[in-house]
Amino acid sequence: MTITDAPPVARPARRRRVVWTVLLWLSLVPAAIWLLARTSGWQAGLWVQFLAFTPYVAAATLLPAIVALITRRWVTAAAGVLIAFGFGAAVVPRLVTDGDRGPSTGVELRVMTANVLFGGADAFEVVRLVRENRVDVLALQEFTEGSQAALKAAGLEAILPFQQLAPEPGASGSGLYSRYDFAEQAAKRNDGGFQQAHAAVQVPGAGTIYVESVHPLAPSHPDTISGWSADLRDLVPAEGGLPKILLGDFNATLDHKQFRDVIATGYRDAADAVGKGWIATWGPYDSDPIPPVTIDHVLVDERIGVKDVQVHDVKDSDHRAVIAWVTVPAA
Repeated sequence: MTITDAPPVARPARRRRVVWTVLLWLSLVPAAIWLLARTSGWQAGLWVQFLAFTPYVAAATLLPAIVALITRRWVTAAAGVLIAFGFGAAVVPRLVTDGDRGPSTGVELRVMTANVLFGGADAFEVVRLVRENRVDVLALQEFTEGSQAALKAAGLEAILPFQQLAPEPGASGSGLYSRYDFAEQAAKRNDGGFQQAHAAVQVPGAGTIYVESVHPLAPSHPDTISGWSADLRDLVPAEGGLPKILLGDFNATLDHKQFRDVIATGYRDAADAVGKGWIATWGPYDSDPIPPVTIDHVLVDERIGVKDVQVHDVKDSDHRAVIAWVTVPAA
């Protein structure tokens, strides 16, 4: 053996080290691209759908970073830690209660949103949630005439007698039920073709609050991405006019820049504000094999405080109901 020959045992060990290094980089490079796309708002093709699963990717990114650190691959470890830190900055705050949740004094208002899956969700379950949580305003999406009749039979109108309803077959219907009377009310059809019921709710002791049942077009196909973006872009900005609450099935998560742009007009996401922003609201709840994601939200403008948020299963729907306890400005 010459002095330049490596010992037989060293060559397999070196080969394994190279293989492991390549595998680690192969896991980190896609994660880095994902993080860049998430931050920039890139939305080519069906990438919009994949972005909804960013928290899962963020958690998975920890593994190669940890392995690189343990095995002393310092360059790889540095890259892995930076990528993990970037994901952490994006998703970890949803688990932490905000220092500023808005005003804590005022009049409490309880609002609830539920997508009733083409009107087929269990009406008695919806009414039970409204009654037990003393909900004041209920927003419904995928609201049909059949759902309206079932909810009436279940006793909803006795609890929330004031209504702005736009029932339609399929997924495009919308409804608002309220304990309090409306100063104004209407429904508008967004560019995606979905109705969005809205009203100025006269809350005793608090004046008038604008509430809208939100349902942008779903980005389920490349041809619908532009309509989805337009629907989000056209949502009422928080600034100016009445205090506002937007609640419903936004078909977007906090990892979609278009949704973050809506919040940037002056809203706060209620679940995010109380450290419950990772609680999923859509996915496997009607047995579909989809990893759960958070696309149902309650947004309140900065004049409104957030006290708490709860998420509840709704029988026969693929969405869960979101209930928020908020504080609206006293008159």
